[in-house]
Amino acid sequence: MPLRLFNSLTRDLETFQPLHPPFVGVYVCGPTVYGDAHIGHAKSYISFDVVVRYLRFLGYKVRYVQNITDVGHLTDDADQGEDKVEKRAALERIHPMQLAELFTRRYFEDMDALAVLRPDISPRASGHIPEQIALTQLLLERGHAYVVDGTVYFDVASWPDYGKLSRRRLDEQEAGARVEVRGDKRHPADFALWKKAEPGHIMQWPSPWGMGYPGWHLECSVMSQKYLGTTFDIHGGGLENSFPHHEDEIAQSEAAYGQPFARYWLHNNMVTVGGQKMGKSLGNFVTLRDAFKKFDPMVLRMVILQGHYRSPFDYSEAALGAAQTAYTRLVRTVQDIRVLIPTLQEGPPSQEVAEKVARTEERFLDSMDSDFGTSGALAALFDLAGEANSLRNAVVHATPSSASAMARSSFEAIDQTFRRLGGQVLGLIKDEYPELAGAQQGYAGSLEASAVEFRNELKRKEAFSFSDLQREIAAKHGVIFRDAPTGSTVEFTPLGPAGPEEGQDKGKK
Repeated sequence: MPLRLFNSLTRDLETFQPLHPPFVGVYVCGPTVYGDAHIGHAKSYISFDVVVRYLRFLGYKVRYVQNITDVGHLTDDADQGEDKVEKRAALERIHPMQLAELFTRRYFEDMDALAVLRPDISPRASGHIPEQIALTQLLLERGHAYVVDGTVYFDVASWPDYGKLSRRRLDEQEAGARVEVRGDKRHPADFALWKKAEPGHIMQWPSPWGMGYPGWHLECSVMSQKYLGTTFDIHGGGLENSFPHHEDEIAQSEAAYGQPFARYWLHNNMVTVGGQKMGKSLGNFVTLRDAFKKFDPMVLRMVILQGHYRSPFDYSEAALGAAQTAYTRLVRTVQDIRVLIPTLQEGPPSQEVAEKVARTEERFLDSMDSDFGTSGALAALFDLAGEANSLRNAVVHATPSSASAMARSSFEAIDQTFRRLGGQVLGLIKDEYPELAGAQQGYAGSLEASAVEFRNELKRKEAFSFSDLQREIAAKHGVIFRDAPTGSTVEFTPLGPAGPEEGQDKGKK
């Protein structure tokens, strides 16, 4: 089944067809770095991390761009208020760029903990001022913008398609419904492309209209098109930013270049606390660093993937507690399999296991192909984990002859499925668990001790025919018993069956 995704622009589930296959350009609105990332950021960036991972899993060559907003994002998310970075920097009595550097670094550290892959390009708004001035000039030349006392506004009335993403008609947008009306605007929905810097404003640059700084919406248009082209495949972001931020991006980009902007729009739903949106402005947010003090970051990843990216997630510690149980069960299954694998003999995988693996992959891909359905994909992996545990228990508690019938490759096939689907796509399963090294050594040691104890007991009871059989079977696997009056020891060697010096046990004590 081809990949289908829900396009917020058309409000329809569409088959994904990239503009220039196998290349896929993806842009996701990044954080405004004036404070630590919170649970809402985790939901957004984990969701789009899986989108990028799955596209790459399907063989696409993805260029993933996610910006860093370090200037121009005002406190009302539109054209009014203070710059969020400058406001926080003033409280901390440090330079705004120093604050931005601090929280950019902390943001990436938090994302690393959540196994969110780094973007291919992380452009900063402050590093693209010339391009933003150039786009503003182009819009002025084409009659889609006007200047008022050093501030440049986009004229929404000049662009008939304005509102096509949000389905909001200009004549239905009452003054003050979303943005505070300014007397210098021609229409209340007009938005700033370039803002005049007020006295004392630190982050400002020279422009043809005087000293100022870019508008928040303009920044994303410039950075996405600089690295992905005038028209690109996927634009992602939070649902709360669909209007006015994404609506304004579309208007200014298409008005400037006369070409479609992003072809597919993906919006992840928000995180709520008691049904209310989580956010810094509301003061009800939980930072990732605080959450990490109580829960493994991968548990947070698990709880987010248990839902759909377009569905809201109501945050609670009870929800994370349940996810902790589920995550632990899945990881322990993988770890148990990896401990068991080195103890098994070589051979082709069983037909039963091959069928289980094929069923799992089919269910997983069907769910992911349906608008990145991570909950269904996880369900397929948990079912495989249940079957893997049953097979493992059968081997661990079986007789030596029946245990050897389950070849190492059967469990390796299961492990590879977890690595590919649970690791490469969902980012939940690690390639290596350092703690397993000790567990594997301990497991091997207990097996060795059990074999030696059993051999000594056979010899004590003079059950020499059974001890001969034990020696023969062990020697086939490079395991050599050394017998002495004080008891037996065991060695592991690639030389194969025991040499003549070991002899036969019959009649010997």
